[in-house]
Amino acid sequence: MGKLEEAQEILAVLGLPRQQQNERSALTLLAFAGIGKRDSWSVTKLPLLRVWDVMAFMRERYGKDYAANSRETIRRQTIHQFEQARILDRNPDDPTRATNSGQTVYRLTSEAARVLRAFGTPGFSSAAASFAGKFGSLQAAYSRQRKANSVPLRLPDGEKVFLSPGKHNVLQARVIEDFGPRFAAGAVVLYVGDTAKKHVVLEAETLSALGVPITQHDKLPDVILYDAVKGWLFLVEAVTTHGPVSPKRHAEMEKVLRNCTADRVYVTAFLTIADFRKSAGDIAWETEVWIAENPGHMIHYNGAKFLGPYGGTGSSGCSG
Repeated sequence: MGKLEEAQEILAVLGLPRQQQNERSALTLLAFAGIGKRDSWSVTKLPLLRVWDVMAFMRERYGKDYAANSRETIRRQTIHQFEQARILDRNPDDPTRATNSGQTVYRLTSEAARVLRAFGTPGFSSAAASFAGKFGSLQAAYSRQRKANSVPLRLPDGEKVFLSPGKHNVLQARVIEDFGPRFAAGAVVLYVGDTAKKHVVLEAETLSALGVPITQHDKLPDVILYDAVKGWLFLVEAVTTHGPVSPKRHAEMEKVLRNCTADRVYVTAFLTIADFRKSAGDIAWETEVWIAENPGHMIHYNGAKFLGPYGGTGSSGCSG
């Protein structure tokens, strides 16, 4: 195992997120430890280095010549996280130095240096555990922070899942928790998309049995609910940035669902009336609109009937 791979192993053991276990971060760790290709980790040093010094070390000792404009990437995408993880101290020689000073320097903390010097020895595991016990894992901290900012969603069966942060997922949660019980009582959740995870709910077996092609996530609406008693499939677009169920979008989904055996109910959901007004002219006839700001009401884009599928079984017969 080369020094780069060893540095990456150390970063992983110290609980750095995967984005800070790459080659750039490994080289940065080696620079602050002063470890060349043939050096033992036991000789880890504690030099005071500027970002320019780190880049010079990478170039001279490992032949990695980063462009000058990479300086900010190294600082923001590696050194900043090393500080958070207590691997580095900033300006330990002069804590009063201005943050934006060109003389800003960094140095390994004594605790991190102790772990590095133990690498390859029987004492490495205990040294790393001691470090983690004192400072915790940055990866775990990031995970806790993401969860704290996540959008909680309680499904009809009581299961609780978390969507990634953002207005779009807030609206999706409102669709399931507010729209569902009011207008699709008893329906089960078959699909919930998530911009960060592709989906958080995917009842593939049921969708497949209904003739919904689960391989085409990009063509599916944001939320799919199914009322097995009525045989209704609620196809809900949650609109915060992308468009509503327009005639074009309706035709696209009908094409994807041409083999679907359930009757379709198309719904466009908005967070506010102001959001709805921006898209009101683009919504297809024979579809529905629901606004989270007024959850007990619906807007029906056809005066002939209220909520329900249009046309025969498996067809919603959109016009316009």
